[in-house]
Amino acid sequence: MHSQSEEQSLIPADANTKPAVWSLPTRLAFRFSFVYLVLFNFPMSFDFIPGVTAFSGWYEELWRKAAIWAGAHVLHLSRPVPYIPIGSDTLAQYIQVPLMLALALAAMLVWSVLDRQRREYAWLHQWLRLYARLALGSALLLYGADKVIKSQFPDPFLWRLIQPFGDSNPMGLLWTFMGYSRSYNIFTGLLEMAGGALVMVPRLATLGAFISLGAMANVFMLNISYDVPVKIYSFHLLVLSAFLLMPELRRMGSVFILNRPVQPVAAPPLFQRKWLNVGVLGMQLVLLAYWTGSDLHQAHQRVTQYGDLAPRPPLYGIYSVEEFVVDGQVRPPLFTDEQRWHRFTFDRFNLMGIQMASGSVQRYHGNPDLTARTLQLSKNGEPGWKASFTLETPSPGEVTLNGEMDGKKIQARLRKVDLTFALYTDNFHWVAPSQ
Repeated sequence: MHSQSEEQSLIPADANTKPAVWSLPTRLAFRFSFVYLVLFNFPMSFDFIPGVTAFSGWYEELWRKAAIWAGAHVLHLSRPVPYIPIGSDTLAQYIQVPLMLALALAAMLVWSVLDRQRREYAWLHQWLRLYARLALGSALLLYGADKVIKSQFPDPFLWRLIQPFGDSNPMGLLWTFMGYSRSYNIFTGLLEMAGGALVMVPRLATLGAFISLGAMANVFMLNISYDVPVKIYSFHLLVLSAFLLMPELRRMGSVFILNRPVQPVAAPPLFQRKWLNVGVLGMQLVLLAYWTGSDLHQAHQRVTQYGDLAPRPPLYGIYSVEEFVVDGQVRPPLFTDEQRWHRFTFDRFNLMGIQMASGSVQRYHGNPDLTARTLQLSKNGEPGWKASFTLETPSPGEVTLNGEMDGKKIQARLRKVDLTFALYTDNFHWVAPSQ
């Protein structure tokens, strides 16, 4: 049981006044939005709290089962719905979103019947705004930190540099565009972090949402235009930004369009007692500091261990295939020979690339072991595929491979070459160079 004073501490300060009555469509929209935004964004970035990770795992498992059930019994798909817990734009997620929308609609109807006497949700709206601000802020701080430190978009891989421009897929083209420019990464990252930081400060939330709306509109359009599989999530971050700005639309229209003065608006406090409101503000500032520091630290760890600042492998470089033998038959370097290797790249993250004489590039994962003198290759999406070679380094810059690939015996002699690319030699100019 709570004492009367304890109960009063949970009542907003203006509970004894008569707040403005909301229209029926506004009340319905709020109830629907409340349920949906909580369902989609839960549990946000609170995995540092003990027990949240386990609970979020249970929550993900619940939606996994729901997506599989809906795929089988509602959509009548011929195959079970694959569920990938990492990433976005999976079939399971495209099923989950309508399920959440349907659940939010059902909850809105039940809520509207049970709470039909209520005429406004000003106080509850402030709690939903707090939830939305934390969800949006934590996401933008994370993605912004990855760009400021440049861990999301690494420098273009060697196989990408030798690949014909027209063979790039849309997402690869975007990753090359972003990975090339450190300054543009920092610029976009700072915008995202600024928006994420400002929305977590109540008095600056409108400015932060305004910046976030522009930043996320750009991100969403890039994802749409270059087929990046984060369309669902980026769209919802855009929706969160718009949700935070909606109460300010009339006032912004008065200022920016009608050139009229507006009066300041004070949001109703979450609690009647001042120390509780101060505590909630302090919690937001602590989370802002924690997420900012943690995201920047983790991004720096990724870039030093797996990104641009990571040590390059011993064989790193582009190699010309000077001799290529298949099943004992020497294959001369003819551009009409689609099976003849032209170049071989040893890249970061144990990535390998083989450019054929026709110009096309095939990508592999490899684990060259200079001590055991072996090289194993594998392909993404083909778990049963592998190729094995013995690897020798007769002299600096020279590699020989002897093994089997796709049922054929392969012998190749590689020599490291020093290629120059206009992408790096054509420097920045304030004044356009003469043609």
